[in-house]
Amino acid sequence: MASHRKSPPAGTRVAGIRTPALATAALTSVALLSQTATAAPSTDDKPSIEEVEKKVDDLYRQAESATEKYNATKEKTAKQRKEVDTLLDDVAKRTQKLNEAREELGSFAAAQYRTGASAPDTATFLLADSPQDYFDQTQLMGRMTSRQKDAVDDYVTEQSATMKKRQEATQSLETLTDSQSDLKTAKATVQQKLSDARELLSKLTAEEKARLAAIEKEKQEEAARKAAELAKQQAAEDKAAQEAAAAQESTSGSSSSSQATDSSYATKAEKALAFARSQVGKPYVWGATGPDSYDCSGLTQAAWNAAGITLPRTTYDQVNFGATVTLANARPGDLVFFYDDVTHVGLYIGNGMMIHAPKPGAYVREESIYYDGESAIHSVVRPA
Repeated sequence: MASHRKSPPAGTRVAGIRTPALATAALTSVALLSQTATAAPSTDDKPSIEEVEKKVDDLYRQAESATEKYNATKEKTAKQRKEVDTLLDDVAKRTQKLNEAREELGSFAAAQYRTGASAPDTATFLLADSPQDYFDQTQLMGRMTSRQKDAVDDYVTEQSATMKKRQEATQSLETLTDSQSDLKTAKATVQQKLSDARELLSKLTAEEKARLAAIEKEKQEEAARKAAELAKQQAAEDKAAQEAAAAQESTSGSSSSSQATDSSYATKAEKALAFARSQVGKPYVWGATGPDSYDCSGLTQAAWNAAGITLPRTTYDQVNFGATVTLANARPGDLVFFYDDVTHVGLYIGNGMMIHAPKPGAYVREESIYYDGESAIHSVVRPA
């Protein structure tokens, strides 16, 4: 779940959005829990099921954060690889052109040798490290025909351009190597967090697993209650807005341009939602963009792409794509972002509900936007 994409900078809210700030405080507590879980059984040292539940959630959250870093780095690496391929292709073409220019100069040297004209000078030129420097120091140019001079100019120009492109390609290859290393690190981080979560869960007894399920059920019931409250609030605000629009229309005799804009967005949003609904039941797989599995930002990107809108790959970039709106004004199709580090996103469907790819081991599903508590909601963005 939780690819640009760059490591999000720390900060506070700007234009209604809290800028990403990596949540690392949980790492210490998770490490302590892991040590406790692997130690000899002790009534005093064993964490409560509530503590286990929190630590598992923290690990999944950290995996989401690492996943978005992985997505961003993967996208960056692919772009750099394409740039390197383009540069190498250009170098190959320029090298071929340089060889052709060298062959043409060689034919002039051979002709001069046969006629006995300046053969030593031309041979020296062909062996020189810097042809232009050689010409600046000799009178050879004065003894060449116009065609020969043009050939020399072409050779010098191509030699300079080829060397420059080779340097650019070398630098790009070094950058690509660094990005590939970052990609490998991000992938290992995701895998480690998921492994830690599975290990914690594997240590639970049947009774503890039942208690964990009960806690999850309580959270879902509370989330459903909050969603129902939001649905009532939005319905009241929608009714008030419709009455205001009707009053304005009766006064002016024409509908407002905002109504046309609303209609256009609703049409696009319905296409995005139709796509998202058709993905319900498919597994969450970190780094996946479909069609058989998704992570959170991969799902929202694919859904809006079906509506003709190209979203960025990662949650960090998607949160800046479009206009921020209040939760009370959220409409179907809007993107709902979660957590201070903006590492999760879902597609709002109305009535306090969304479609999202939750976490490893889960499937794309409809769920309350309060699934992890009201404080987890970061912002709402309208992408079109």
